[in-house]
Amino acid sequence: MNKTIRSIGVLTSGGDSPGMNAAIRAVVRAGAFYKLKTFGIYEGYQGLIENNIHELTARTVKNILNRGGTVLKSSRSEEFRTEEGRKKAHQNLKEQNIDALVIIGGDGTFTGGHIFSQEFDLPIIGIPGTIDNDLYGTDYTIGFDTATNVVVECIDKIRDTAESHNRLFFVEVMGRDSGFIALRSALASGALDVVLPEENAPMEDLFNELEKSEANQKTNKLVVVAEGNELGDTFKIAEQVKNKFPHLESKVTILGHLQRGGSPSCLDRVLASQLGVAAIEGLLAGKSKIMAGLIDNKIVFTSFEEAINGKVPINKELIRISKILSI
Repeated sequence: MNKTIRSIGVLTSGGDSPGMNAAIRAVVRAGAFYKLKTFGIYEGYQGLIENNIHELTARTVKNILNRGGTVLKSSRSEEFRTEEGRKKAHQNLKEQNIDALVIIGGDGTFTGGHIFSQEFDLPIIGIPGTIDNDLYGTDYTIGFDTATNVVVECIDKIRDTAESHNRLFFVEVMGRDSGFIALRSALASGALDVVLPEENAPMEDLFNELEKSEANQKTNKLVVVAEGNELGDTFKIAEQVKNKFPHLESKVTILGHLQRGGSPSCLDRVLASQLGVAAIEGLLAGKSKIMAGLIDNKIVFTSFEEAINGKVPINKELIRISKILSI
């Protein structure tokens, strides 16, 4: 173990995701197990700049395992993007005698942490907390499983109305650059089709699926749309479909931030717990500038640069299966 690390700070940054609290709890309790002082940094990197830092113990993180959001709060700090802001943040860490950081978030969080670690030679390990599941170096990110479960539950309810009125529903889900939520929830909910950023499929493909559903006399039609798809705004997609199929009554439902809320699933709680412990043990082993992830049920460490810039491919097999089962 690296004996120079005696105290650590933990923060959450960027968009919240279910399971972040489970990760915070794991970091704090693993720190206590290894006799480290642990400090919670509130409001993300902005809290680091404003010295909003308070010591946490194994008891102060009780009863947060099942809570959504983040008890440490989160923010997007423009000031931390500046050299002056990062200098202020580092000075606060020195004054608090904090030797290392665990940062929980997505690519923006890791980008800031990577720069910060390079500038001040500060040990930092990241934990992937984002519902988008778009970080290279882990099979799943914390919050993804819960978000997809929320989407499926919502689509199941929408299906009742679609079935009752023979309506076509377009359900927009989060995924500015990633179609992971859309694809997984579409397959799990029996959607007619899914529109993904990664596919760049033309409108004709969607038209063809709708024509097949008409021929097969499907009484309800659900299309899941990732917000960052190449076809554009979901309302405009629905309008084009209406022009092509004027007899179809169509509705648009945008789930929005509903997907980020709620109590984390069992999978997300366990994943967050595993990665929280791995982050502490990684720091004590002298690791830095890396993200802790889980691949094939094994802890792996991936450099921040790879985690941020690595391309996470969409699962083509799930697309194939979805097409088969939407008949």
